[in-house]
Amino acid sequence: MVKLMGCLRRKPGMSEEEFHQYWEETHAPLVMDVTEFSRYFRKYIQSHTSQGLSTLFPPQATPAYDGIAEIWFESEDDLQKAFTEPRYLEIIRPDEEKFLDLANCVTFIVEEAPIVER
Repeated sequence: MVKLMGCLRRKPGMSEEEFHQYWEETHAPLVMDVTEFSRYFRKYIQSHTSQGLSTLFPPQATPAYDGIAEIWFESEDDLQKAFTEPRYLEIIRPDEEKFLDLANCVTFIVEEAPIVER
């Protein structure tokens, strides 16, 4: 199993609230509705950052990213097929441009090495 992780930044001018709402309520359903893309992955998780949830960081600290997306695939081949799927390129990719600062997002492919699972 391989996982695509994306450290995401919202588009300039978009509020934190607008970003989180759009990503969860508009983009996620769109991703799931494009079955030509979603059929390739096994799991999709959105992790939304929020300054109000943690007291570990000083109040002036601003997270470097607005969220992390994780998408699990059975293989690198499935990942490759998903992101070259014409319906992804036609529908999902243009939607990403509506709310993401793509030039300042970071994505990478990882394989998990679980240390503790309880």
